[in-house]
Amino acid sequence: MPVIEVHLIAGYGDEVKTRLGKALTDGARLVIPADPDGITVLTHEVAASGYMRGGQNRFPAPPLPDPAETVQAYLAAMEARDLDTAAGYLGAEFEMIFPGGVRMTDLDALVAWSAERYKRVTKTFEGIDTAPSETGAVVHCHGTLSGLWPDDTPFEGIRFIDRFELTDSKITRQEVWNDMAAAMQARKDPA
Repeated sequence: MPVIEVHLIAGYGDEVKTRLGKALTDGARLVIPADPDGITVLTHEVAASGYMRGGQNRFPAPPLPDPAETVQAYLAAMEARDLDTAAGYLGAEFEMIFPGGVRMTDLDALVAWSAERYKRVTKTFEGIDTAPSETGAVVHCHGTLSGLWPDDTPFEGIRFIDRFELTDSKITRQEVWNDMAAAMQARKDPA
């Protein structure tokens, strides 16, 4: 079974070291058919005074935010229609892609477009998965939608999957798949 050793400059909190250990365990399992209990991750910390590169002492970089937490905070801001806060999670080249190939880059445009589809929507998460990518991270979340149609009729149990790409800890792409169109059609043709 694999033993993975990582050396860090002292200063990272326990939560960051736990995230790193889990990511290294998961990464090893992508390549080696090992049970998680058989993978050992050892973190060795070195005081900044005992670590030099280029003849200079170095200090730890600040940890990156958890990509899944970034996505959840963005979605919570969108649900609350706090567009200024939501925009703070977005990269400069942000793009959203919805069923039917609808593409948007502006949150105000999204709110205007969605007003014809629903009055309010809430996401209940059944799972959130994060994976590294060459440019940052990819986060998939899935679950169900509930809310109100434009005529104030409630809906629930509509499946969704969202895929997010993050670069430099900012969301640069959101792809949305859901059964909203099928649910809307079923309302029109209840047969």
